[in-house]
Amino acid sequence: MWPEQTDRLARLRAAMKIAAEQKPRLVKGDLRTDLAALARKAPKDATLVVFHTAVLAYISSASEREEFARSVGSLCDYWIANEAPQVFPDIARRVGRKAPKGAFLMSVNGFPVAWSDPHGATVEWIATAPGLLMPYDARR
Repeated sequence: MWPEQTDRLARLRAAMKIAAEQKPRLVKGDLRTDLAALARKAPKDATLVVFHTAVLAYISSASEREEFARSVGSLCDYWIANEAPQVFPDIARRVGRKAPKGAFLMSVNGFPVAWSDPHGATVEWIATAPGLLMPYDARR
């Protein structure tokens, strides 16, 4: 982050404090081949959420990205993707308008819900995913 981004620095420090206290489990792997086995290890009564941001652009094969999108829904209760719109063009087409310059598209279970800044600075809600409550800020 850039030196003048003090708000981001404060959020990062707060997140680092939580991570130091909560000791998250980190698992090295390949999302294309290892995610299913990891998801099976989750407690049966857990609400399993798969979240990723700015990762699938590094999977150069569009067919591999599409296969991930087809399979991830069967692994979890909620799949939250925050990626550049061209990563999942089928999801981006559902929005019905062009992405704001430089924005990522956030989707829940394949349904577009918001335009977002790639670094989390802003979120512009565009829809509510079926079965989810409207985000609090969007109701103001």
